[in-house]
Amino acid sequence: MHLEFRHLRTIKAIHEAGGLARAAEGLNITQSALSHQVKGLEEQAGVDLFVRRTKPLRLSSAGLRLLKLAEKVLPEVEALEEDFRNLQSGKSGRLHIAIECHACFEWLFPVLEQFRKAWPDVDVDIRPGLAFEAMPALQREDVDLVVSSDPEDLSGVDFTPLFDYEPVFVASAQHPLAAKDFIVAEDFRGEMLITYPVERARLDVFSQLLTPAKVEPRGIRQVELTAVILLLVASNRGVAVLPDWVVREVKYHSDYVTRPLTETGITRRLYAATRDEDTTKPFMAHLLRLARTEPVKLQRA
Repeated sequence: MHLEFRHLRTIKAIHEAGGLARAAEGLNITQSALSHQVKGLEEQAGVDLFVRRTKPLRLSSAGLRLLKLAEKVLPEVEALEEDFRNLQSGKSGRLHIAIECHACFEWLFPVLEQFRKAWPDVDVDIRPGLAFEAMPALQREDVDLVVSSDPEDLSGVDFTPLFDYEPVFVASAQHPLAAKDFIVAEDFRGEMLITYPVERARLDVFSQLLTPAKVEPRGIRQVELTAVILLLVASNRGVAVLPDWVVREVKYHSDYVTRPLTETGITRRLYAATRDEDTTKPFMAHLLRLARTEPVKLQRA
């Protein structure tokens, strides 16, 4: 039996209209065409689908079984069609994010909260577990956006600049280095450096300062949470280097000091990596606009 969606729609329309004439009108076809369709369907099924010579026209037991299928399947088909229309118009989609910047959660969550209100039909998820293989995951379509400070020349991938930030030195106000106007690589030799649990190549303090200068700190302590890093720093258990948006409140706190790295400071830039066919999607374009503006608010706070 070759059953099509139009057959299910026909059975449902006739049942609801109570006759062929009104059903044909609702389906925008002629009554003759509808009768021919019903006859062909009954020939395929090998059973009568209607009890003839009744008003209104009634479904047979076989017809009722087909109606039950129609009432189950058609709403799902209509929902799928609506999803496809939303995808075509850019109203819905998937936005799975991988983060190579551990501290980015500080500004990303406010961005996503604004985004959620504007695009409730977009499925948003964050995949921190993919952080160290983020770009291959993007190319495999496992994720849809990667936040990174290290743009690469990858086929089919766009790197959209988001904003510039400054990695800053953070120490207890009682620390000897608090007396300095700026911090250089050599200052870290005798220090316990508190960092996020991220490989060195992805930490600004190493990639931009210590590794080029061939300087090794006295020790490294890895901590997951920013709040715990700041607690340890305030207790003079070590020093840290954090993005300026993270320390926006710390710089006004009497327990801490923040200082630039080197006399001129170090500036870094964050990017959003997306597949080029996704970059111009309406919801993606909106997210990128939010991601460019919200962190700047935090930096100025």
